Amino acid sequence: MSRIFRVVALLAAMAFMPAVAGAQSPDLENTLYLDLKDGRVTIQLRPDLAPNHVERIKKLARNGFYDGIVFHRVIDGFMAQTGDPTGTGMGGSDEPDLAAEFSNEPFRRGVLGMARSRSPNSANSQFFIMYADGDWLNGQYTVFGEVVDGMEHVDAITKGEPPANPDKILKMQVAADAG
Repeated sequence: MSRIFRVVALLAAMAFMPAVAGAQSPDLENTLYLDLKDGRVTIQLRPDLAPNHVERIKKLARNGFYDGIVFHRVIDGFMAQTGDPTGTGMGGSDEPDLAAEFSNEPFRRGVLGMARSRSPNSANSQFFIMYADGDWLNGQYTVFGEVVDGMEHVDAITKGEPPANPDKILKMQVAADAG
């Protein structure tokens, strides 16, 4: 009887091994590395929530668009915003604006959302990382990712609107492209 039990236990363990192995290996095509002065931030993208926004962020990252761009609006206890090549909060990329991809995913600490003007369909290249929960943003802005490692480096970004000496994105890349 114990021999049968051991065989059944071994078969059950083997059946769960692929699921566990898959859960441990990240999807590098949907992971961003955001390098800041204090270290690397790892971001898991959410194409299940906002496929068009994720594709835009990856395209811009692959083109080096974000490298050297400042965090122009950093509010302690709220969020850090970047992605504007002019550093003013008024600029964007040469790509057309995106239609909103709102979801029920809540804005909480570490979530990334797309910045926009008053028009829901005006997101382009600017995004923000939440320092704290922001329930009033739920369903009003597009969630496209979340920090899975290195949030302490986001916490260290110089605060201000705009900061007197703003921090920059040293490099942002899709993990699948990282060398």
